Amino acid sequence: MAWFSKKPRIAARQEPAEEQAPSRMQGLWAKCENCDEIIYRQELEKNIMVCPHCEHHHPWQARARLAGLLDPDSFEEFDKELEPQDPLGFSDSKKYKDRLKSTRKNLDENDAFISGVGRIDGTPVSVGCFVFEFMGGSMGSVVGEKVTRVFERAYELKYPAIVFSASGGARMQEGIFSLMQMAKTSAAIARFRNGNKPYVSVLLHPTTGGVAASFAWLGDIILAEPKALIGFAGPRVIEQTIRQKLPEGFQRSEFLLEHGMIDAIVPRKEMRSRLSQLLRMVG
Repeated sequence: MAWFSKKPRIAARQEPAEEQAPSRMQGLWAKCENCDEIIYRQELEKNIMVCPHCEHHHPWQARARLAGLLDPDSFEEFDKELEPQDPLGFSDSKKYKDRLKSTRKNLDENDAFISGVGRIDGTPVSVGCFVFEFMGGSMGSVVGEKVTRVFERAYELKYPAIVFSASGGARMQEGIFSLMQMAKTSAAIARFRNGNKPYVSVLLHPTTGGVAASFAWLGDIILAEPKALIGFAGPRVIEQTIRQKLPEGFQRSEFLLEHGMIDAIVPRKEMRSRLSQLLRMVG
């Protein structure tokens, strides 16, 4: 027997722990990320995921956002059947195809973007919204295709276009196929502008990477929710690169508004009325 060989240890038998029944109170309460107040979850959802104590904007799911901002029963979804593939056979800690499969099962969404047409106070719009819970809202080839179709559909129907962006950027598991979506979506916007209809880009927390570096910044009107993180690289990466301390609030909505990078900061409760007003003015 080699000197470095080891005999397998016999693990002590452990009795299976009794499964604890889920508490009746589990999931009924939420803690505000900003002020640490404990909030009744139903109250938070009724307040469109805005803290009633400090007005902090918590994540709002894409379908709930579309249902809350569009006229009732006006949203018609398109391209739901599109599903991402694994062109590179990518694998890190987990195979990409397995990651996609489990994420689709958990969220009941095929990818990180929902698109279709709807109405805001009677004005028809071509609209899309990122699903940040799906792999950080990363933009792969299918997301890029669906974003492109938002503008193609708007051009054909002569509708204004609205995109709600919340993304960590390009999807690394698709490599160059993901990066190509930046040019593809930007080209679709250039064609859409020939129709003389406005594109309203709404930047949510966070909007970064290749999404921020392409169609998210190309809106005719750029709105943002309060305190949203918006930029290409994150503040920590920038600080490490330039070896300097960044200004307070760098890359937040308020900082960008002050420096002329966005047109307005619109609280969530006012978003529907503000979009309706803009569409009546320029739509």
